[in-house]
Parts: sequence; C-alpha cells; structure tokens
Amino acid sequence: MSETRRGGSDRGFLLHAEPWRETSLLVDAWTRAHGRLWLVAKGAKRPHSALRSVLLPFQPLHLRWSGKGERLTLTGAEWLGGMPLLSGEALWCGYYLNELILRLAPREVPHPEWFGAYETAVRALASGEPVAPVLRAFEWASLQATGHAPQWPETGPVAVPLSAEAYAAITQGAWSAPIVAREVKPWLRALIDHCLEGRPLRTRAFMKEWVTNGKG
Repeated sequence: MSETRRGGSDRGFLLHAEPWRETSLLVDAWTRAHGRLWLVAKGAKRPHSALRSVLLPFQPLHLRWSGKGERLTLTGAEWLGGMPLLSGEALWCGYYLNELILRLAPREVPHPEWFGAYETAVRALASGEPVAPVLRAFEWASLQATGHAPQWPETGPVAVPLSAEAYAAITQGAWSAPIVAREVKPWLRALIDHCLEGRPLRTRAFMKEWVTNGKG
C-alpha cells in the first residue's frame, strides 16, 4: 500500500541542519502544531537559493512542506522577523534549548505549549535577559511536556532533595529567586539526566568549557 501524500504549513524554528547530498540540507524543524518535523530543503546550499538566507536558527519562520513518509520536502520558508540574532552566552544557551528538544521530543507529536515556552525563551535570550532564569523555566516546561515533572512532595526518580519553598518557587514561576540556584537547578538537571538515561548533553560540556576558558 502506498503512503498518503501530505502537506502543511506552520510557524516554526530551525533546530538543526546538516548537508544532504550535494546541494540540499536535511532540516530538523520545531513547529507549533506539528511538533518536530524532518524536512529536506532541496537546493538550499546553492548560492542563490531563496532558502539559504532564511534557514537560520533562533529565528521565527513560516514553513511549508509536502511529501510522503517521515522525511518531507520543504517547499517554502519565510522569515517572520522581529527577533535579534543570538550571540555569546545567549547563543550557547539557545543551542542547549535546541538539544533538549532534539533529545526529548519525538517526531510529529504536537506540543504547542512547549513550543510557546521555547519561543518565549529564545525571545528572552535575544533581549539580553539573565540566562539562568530562562534556562530553568524552559527545563521545567520540557519536563512537563514530556510527562516527567513530579508533583511535590514527590521528587521523582532522583535522589536530589527539594524543599516546599523550592517547589513553591517553581509553581509561582519565581525563577530568579535565590533558592532556584541552590535547590531547583540541581533537581531539574538530575531529572533531565534521568530522562536521557545518563547520556550527556554536548551543549552542557561546551558551555562549561566556554566559561572555563574565560569567554563567558
């Protein structure tokens, strides 16, 4: 039985892109209503391709696609504008957000609230807000979206303690509170590590090395 041809369009972001054959890119996109999509951007590596200047990370896009199976063809992309490019520490933090989605989100499962949390986080990083509260908020949103966010007094399958005061900071969205750095950050990281079954996140190692080398 042949696969049904399908198409669609949605607001989205580029999570990752890699070369595909001689002139194309294989794009992992994060969309509001369709979740993660695997899209082939045909000819995107050519110098005069309309897609070449549009497919940038951390920029809101309107994407169109069609095709059969899991790997679809990107038929159009428009930059929606309104967001500065990330740089420095904010850029590394953006890559961390992307890696969390790539590692935790299955393909083609809609997560509109998680998508909204991602766009909010990217906008906050682009506007120069302190990065730590932005990362903690997105880590919590990621755990909620994937069904791994425990309800206090349960602390989940990790041995890291969490006080009532710390959980209150989470539920109130008080990500800048001092207790977040002391208690919430190690707890969230332990939960994420458990979800990843101990497989390390490359962006964490890069960020640590970047700061250690005095470039943060």
